Amino acid sequence: MSPAPQRVLSIIPPMTQLNTPYPSTAYLTGFLRSRGVFAVQEDLALALVLKLLSRDGLLALREAIAALPLPRGDRIEAFEQRFDDYLLSIEPVLAFLQGRDATLMHRIAGRAFLPEGPRFEALDAYVDTDGGDPMAWAFGALGVHDRARHLATLYLNDIADVLRDAVDARFEFVRYGEQLAASQPSFEPLAAALAEPPNLIDRRLHDLTLHALKRHAPTIVLVSVPFPGAVYAAFRIAQTIKAQDPAIITVLGGGFVNTELRELSEPRVFDHFDFVTLDAGERPLLALLDHLQGKRSRSRLVRSFVRDAETKTVRYINFAEAEVPFADTGTPTWDGLPLDRYLSLLDMLNPMHRLWSDGRWNKLTVAQGCYWKKCSFCDVSLDYIARYEAAGATLLADRIEAAIAETGHSGFHFVDEAAPPKSLKALSAELQRRRLAISWWGNIRFEKTFTPALCRQLAASGCIAISGGLEVASDRLLALMNKGVSVDQVARVTHGFSDAGILVHAYLMYGFPTQTVHDTVDALELVRQLFAAGCIQSGFFHRFACTVHSPVGRDPAAYGITLRPLPPTRFARNDVGFVDPSGVDHDRLGLALKKALYNYMHGIGLDQDVRHWFADIGMTVPRTRVARRRIATALASAA
Repeated sequence: MSPAPQRVLSIIPPMTQLNTPYPSTAYLTGFLRSRGVFAVQEDLALALVLKLLSRDGLLALREAIAALPLPRGDRIEAFEQRFDDYLLSIEPVLAFLQGRDATLMHRIAGRAFLPEGPRFEALDAYVDTDGGDPMAWAFGALGVHDRARHLATLYLNDIADVLRDAVDARFEFVRYGEQLAASQPSFEPLAAALAEPPNLIDRRLHDLTLHALKRHAPTIVLVSVPFPGAVYAAFRIAQTIKAQDPAIITVLGGGFVNTELRELSEPRVFDHFDFVTLDAGERPLLALLDHLQGKRSRSRLVRSFVRDAETKTVRYINFAEAEVPFADTGTPTWDGLPLDRYLSLLDMLNPMHRLWSDGRWNKLTVAQGCYWKKCSFCDVSLDYIARYEAAGATLLADRIEAAIAETGHSGFHFVDEAAPPKSLKALSAELQRRRLAISWWGNIRFEKTFTPALCRQLAASGCIAISGGLEVASDRLLALMNKGVSVDQVARVTHGFSDAGILVHAYLMYGFPTQTVHDTVDALELVRQLFAAGCIQSGFFHRFACTVHSPVGRDPAAYGITLRPLPPTRFARNDVGFVDPSGVDHDRLGLALKKALYNYMHGIGLDQDVRHWFADIGMTVPRTRVARRRIATALASAA
């Protein structure tokens, strides 16, 4: 007698994006259905937030507060004092953020409807450019809807702060319990957290998990963990499943696993998960399904960690088998996800970051992997970067049409590491040929293939924004990074996009090996000139982090640094500390860089000497070596 067909449930665990579904389960569900497998999906991240941010959720939170010893802290006291106002406003605010009641924006924007907690104090730091309204610089006289969404987001963040103070100090809307997993060599902190009595948040997640099991009756549950901030909840979900029905097979995978658990040897992980899979999930899942159906032995699993039943040790099994071609991975499906219940938030006023949290984007991939795969700071040795495959324009356009038909949304976020220009050109032509009216944005490399003519074509096909790595904005360091672009080239490419009406966001980096204080000052001057010339409109500075899978981590001597020894690792391994002989205080410099960038994005301080920003943090820095008209000259040479 043959085994019963498998029923697969894919779960997005808390916490991930709240404005749109994280795409991993949509990809896996679409792929499995294309192979005739019963497959469904649940977003428990959204479900948990909606459960906590409800009238019942706030009443339960007040009960948790009542059990706390005194004193309870200022944020909790402020919440209690205006609890009735929170109870009255919570469901209307969610309806507004879900797009079900736009008329509420007028009351919210008027600043008399919402109870305003400590998060609203940040409004006092906004630059008042008109002598009256401190938010006018961000939203303008007509931006009532944006203003209301920003205020509503602050309101939800106030409640999240109370949940953190009163229920779980690890709670955040995105980075939930991140410190338990991110580059955490030992499983002990996570094991200790899982052994604690469940708190209010844990109990809500427990109930949601049981409800999903009852609704779908799965035989296999896939838990996709993209970030360290989703690991704790993923293990709580698996804990609930195993307590309810140990026969249900649980599988852990996703971006966090692919980068940080590649040397997994901790057997206690398998008290919760039966299998842990690496890299693209299609081939490991097909092998696992065959194994569970008795069609292949355990020794023929693909890229899977298991626990040996006799020795209780962890084994990695990787039977050599061809990957599923990118063109054969099927069309993602959002069927089963409550698209009308996602929250369109407006947290950061950075123009590009707004796209991440604002609106419901259908997420698609133009190509698997990265066609460049040489940047020295990137995990170029891992599958999600190293294995490059592009799909044809016809197939991509078919997937876009299918997504629009299923979701009713025509906005697309292409989630590539770097979308190849050749593919984007072909896709744009196909979208125009089909007369498909969509809006799309994604990440690219600022390479010279993106001519002004191509930029205009991309804009005509619906491109509204692009992001790319300018990184350290230094030709010397860009060469050391093997970035394959120069500052002048970036200026010309970004100017072409901007001229075409496309928002340009620059990823910026500081603290790269051998970067000096003078390099940092020069980089900020180049960034200033790029903003002043209208080349870029958005940017973000992040501190360089060395990872064990990057060229820097694999050959630190080539970059003039020494790695700090890592402790013995049984669980997560990714970031690694290093010693840079330059001895530069990059953290302090970062404060000036971020403040300057924040102002540049709003047109402030573009005529000032960049040394001004370092004076604000009490540092005296050298004059920049960059010519005052460096970017203008680069643009003129291309005219």
